[in-house]
This record gives sequence, structure tokens and C-alpha cells, in this order.
Amino acid sequence: MTQRPNHQNPLAPRPNHDVEHEEHWVSVSDLMGGLMMVFLLIAVVYMVQLEIESRKIRDVAVLYDRLKTQLYDDLQEEFGDDLPRWGAELNRDLSLRFYDTEVLFPQGEDTLRPAFEAILSDFFPRYLAIITSPKYRDDILEVRIEGHTSSDWGNLPEREAYIRNMALSQARTRTTLAYLLSLPDVESERAWIKAHLTANGLSSSKVVTRNGQEDEIRSRRVEFRLRTDAESRIEGLLSEERS
Repeated sequence: MTQRPNHQNPLAPRPNHDVEHEEHWVSVSDLMGGLMMVFLLIAVVYMVQLEIESRKIRDVAVLYDRLKTQLYDDLQEEFGDDLPRWGAELNRDLSLRFYDTEVLFPQGEDTLRPAFEAILSDFFPRYLAIITSPKYRDDILEVRIEGHTSSDWGNLPEREAYIRNMALSQARTRTTLAYLLSLPDVESERAWIKAHLTANGLSSSKVVTRNGQEDEIRSRRVEFRLRTDAESRIEGLLSEERS
């Protein structure tokens, strides 16, 4: 008698263990699909937040660039004719540099020469009037008086020369600040000056170079440097992103 192959009837009920096995895989696939959606949602939220923060930084950067440009233009218009005779220059980074060593201080001393006192008496009230005007007043974070020296101090070793020049540059900026505070023309803004004006001696840490060599004459200088609130806001946004 011929034995027929044992074909399972597809319409016959499947054993319980097959059904349970299939249901198990269905539930796992549903779980994986749900996790994928959660991860996708997190990624989308992160990208949206990143775009918002990037847009904030771009907006502040545009504001900062516009503010710098306007300040530079106003300062250049006010002092453009005076800078050459003062031995000074205005830079795009809003630093105003006095570099004529024959005018500033006697060599190795922190006493203002009479010529520099006359320049400061003319310069600072006009400078202050611009940066404290309603147009800029709330955007100025700091006005830095920076004292800079060359790296030279006779035959002293480099380290000792740096320390001596640090003390000298700090003393010179303090003398300059004290003189500015004594000017009668800035009396009405003395509280603002005390809150925003700082004296910073930097020794020879930022010498001026030409063709890769230190320019000792140009390195001995006094700078007025502005820091705006836009800079602080950009730094704050970047700090938030890093954290």
C-alpha cells in the first residue's frame, strides 16, 4: 500500500507554541518601533533647540558687528583729525592706541608728561560723551585702560624684565585712571566711570611686531579698549551650549 506524504493542512489550527512565538516577535518589533520613534523625537527636539541657539548667536553676532561699526565710525568722525597730532590710532577692534613715547611718560616712570595730560584732557571728555550717549550707554560693558611695554629692561634677564615691566605698566594705568577721574569735565559721569573704567597693566605680553621682530617703540603704549555687552551675551550663549 502506497504511503501518502504527510502534508499539514494550512487551514488546520497551529500549535499553541507557534502562536506564542509569533506573538512574542510581534511585541518585540512593536517595542523597537516605539523606541525608534522616541529616539527620533529626541533628535528632532535637539536639532530644533540647536537651531534656535544658533540663530540667537547669529543675531547677537550681527548686533555686535553693527555696534562695532557704528562705534568705530562715530569715534573716527570725532577724532580722525586729532589722532595724527596725538601720536594715536584707532583700530577696527575699537582699541584707541597712544604710542608716542616722547609724549606719554618719562622712561621707566609712571608720571604723566604734561603733554599727555593735555591730550587726555582733550580726548577723554569727548570720548566719554560718545560711549555714554543713549545710543551706546547700555551696551558698554567695560572701558579698559591698558598699559603695554616693550620686553626690554636694560641688561636684566627676561623673567626679571617682565616682572619689572608689569609693575611699571600697572602703575602707569593707575596714574592715567586717577588723572581721568580728576577731570572737571567728567564730573557728571564719575559714577559711570567708576563702574566701567578699569586699569590693566600687561607688561610685554602683547608687544607690537613688524616683520616678525618686536617694535620696541610701538610696544610702549597706552590703549583704551571697549568691551560691549554683545560680547558678553555671545560668551554667555556659548557657555550655555557647552554646558
